[in-house]
Order: sequence, then structure tokens, then C-alpha cells
Amino acid sequence: MRERDGGRGRWFPAVVIAVLLAILAAGTARNLVRFPQPQLVADGPSVQHTSSSLGGAEQYEGLIRHALSDLDTLTLPNGATLAGQDGPWRYVWPRDASFVAAARCAIGQYDEAFQVLSFLNSVRPPTGRWEARYAETGKLVGDRRQPQLDGSGWVLWATWFCRAGDRYWELVRESAEQIVTELGPNGLPGPSSDYWERPEKRVTLGTVAPLLTGLRAAILIATEQHHPAEAGRWRSALDKLSAATDRVFGPAYPRTPARATSFLEPGIDPISLDGGADAIVTVLGPPFAPARAVVSTAIDRTLGVLTQPNGGVTPGEDWRADGVSWTPQTALFALSAAARGDHETADRLLTWLDRHRTTNGALPEKVNRDVKPAGEAPLSWTAALVVLAGTALQNPLPIPDLG
Repeated sequence: MRERDGGRGRWFPAVVIAVLLAILAAGTARNLVRFPQPQLVADGPSVQHTSSSLGGAEQYEGLIRHALSDLDTLTLPNGATLAGQDGPWRYVWPRDASFVAAARCAIGQYDEAFQVLSFLNSVRPPTGRWEARYAETGKLVGDRRQPQLDGSGWVLWATWFCRAGDRYWELVRESAEQIVTELGPNGLPGPSSDYWERPEKRVTLGTVAPLLTGLRAAILIATEQHHPAEAGRWRSALDKLSAATDRVFGPAYPRTPARATSFLEPGIDPISLDGGADAIVTVLGPPFAPARAVVSTAIDRTLGVLTQPNGGVTPGEDWRADGVSWTPQTALFALSAAARGDHETADRLLTWLDRHRTTNGALPEKVNRDVKPAGEAPLSWTAALVVLAGTALQNPLPIPDLG
């Protein structure tokens, strides 16, 4: 009896481990079927680098030069800046184009930046609420994507960043007024699609954060251009939206408002429950907004949550659990770190981006689980963010600070 019990004791743990490993393997196989490895759509063109000084960090000069060359490739003579060269990327997103304009201005390429802004001005909507994307000719795409309110904030920020408020005052006025119109009694806008490119049932930080940045920029432009009535009205809207954002999203600033908040004990910061971390939390801090300790804490926490095993960053906690990193969000955290003086983190993320370019040197949309470039390459949003981040390591970028 004891011998048989002893025999069972020897083989039983091995059987349990084998069963658990089989279950894990089956789950992994199902996950691979559900989330297959993305492949590289395009390797990006071979480019010739210019010899002009860029003013960015020296160790990233090659990365930044190639990013700028890719932006040259993706920007058409009429100023239309494509998200990418192929298929569903071959459109102009106001979000991406705004970052391209800002990146150009950050290194003194104002003529190129004004080309981009002029295209946006030519397609600006009469209501101030921008479409998700536009054809390179300026025509509406006509697909099922809903207008995306965050565009109203991004174009305002880019216009201010480039000191072009006098050139595009009507664009500024219309976009800012649209933001004011969108705010409800609770101080927040209604649900809108954002950079996740999907319908939303709840308001997201992906909409709120750019609107805060846009209103700050619009107020500064209105003040500089001697429009006190607009500046006052937009300041009231900013105060309303800022208070609502801190009340509803703080202190963790997740993608959607937390469903509950846990207060542990006096003297300890409350913990938001649910809502999901989102990379867009970076837009609540420099260079998009003045630094605040609570926001910096949220940004650092979010980076830790969203960092993938391959070293890059995923867009959000509720994004696909596939282990794939997205280069725009990785570059957003690099820009945030550089602008907040955290050069160690900025260097780590920029180095990771530099090491995961395509064979032609372009920055891809994604890096898959096998640490290979994937998706479209080059991608204008990533390229623009890399230029901004590299520049921020050497020279402080302007922040829309109302003082």
C-alpha cells in the first residue's frame, strides 16, 4: 500500500505539470490564431539624406534624417501629408498632419510646415469638427468612419506651435468654437472616435487630452492676435474641461473614466479602478501642457503597464493582447520623457525605435512579437514624433502655458 502511494507521489506532479503545459500551449495556439503576427506591408523607399544641421541629439542624427526624408516622401506638392504610401494609409489624417507640421517647425522648416497647414486649412470643416481622414486631393473619403473631435485640438496646437495663428485665424476660431460647443453640462464632450480608430460609447482621454491642448493653444493665439472676447470664452471652456478631466479621469487618467475610486486611508492617493491605461496620457504633460506631478506619475505608471516583452509600447491596456508594439505610442512616450527631462527613458525608447527600423531605414507602424518590423513603413506620425523627441533632447520645445 505504501509502495503504491509512493509511486503515485512520484508521477502525479509530473502529470499535473504536463497537463498544465498542454493547456498553456493550447491557449497560446488559440491566441496566435486570434492574433496572428503582423507582417511588413512596405519597406519604405531608399532615401538620400540632406547635410543640413538638424539641431537634434547627435546619436540620433541618422534616425532623424531618415525620418525627415520619409516625411518628404509622404508630403505631396499640395501639402497633403499621407499617413503612409499604401492602401488604407494613403490618406491625410488631421492628427498625423498636425504632428508633421509641428516637427517641421521644431527644426526651423517653416515653409514645409506651412504647406501642411495650408492643406489642412483648405479642407477645414465649416463646423470645426474634422473628418477622420481626407483624400490627398482634399476630398472627403466617404467611408463609414465618423468625424473625430480630437482633430480640432491637434490642428490648434500645431498652428500655435508654428506661430501661424495670424495666417489661419479662421481655422483657429472655428475649431476652438467647435470644442466649446461640444462640452456638455458635466464639462466633458460626448463620445467620439479618436486615434484608436473605432466607434466609442464613452468619452475617452484620446479626445479630451488633445482638446485641452488645443484650447490652451487657441487662447494664446487669440491673445496674441488681440481677440479678447474669444480668448475669454475659450478660457472659460478650458477651465470647465480641465476641472472635469481631473474630476472624472484623475488621478490615474485612464482611457475611459474609472468606474470606481478606492480611497485607502487619509494621506494616501486614491486609486482609480477600471478604465484601462492609455498612451495618450502623455498629452496631459509636456510638451503639450505644463508639467504636473500627478500627471507625471500617471505617465510613468502607464509606460510600465503598456511596455511589451519586445521592448516597445502598445496603445492601451484594453488593446489587443498580442504582444505587438506600436511605434507612434512608443515615440509618444519618448517625446514625453524628453520634454519632462527624463533623458534616460527618452534615450531607451529612441534607441529601441532606431534598432527596429526596416532594412531601408524607415520607421514601421509596428514591431511584432518576433521583434521584426511590421505594418506600413514609413509612417508619418512616428517619423514626426521621432523628430520632435530627438529635438526635445537638445532644445526645450514650446509648451502652451497660460501662466
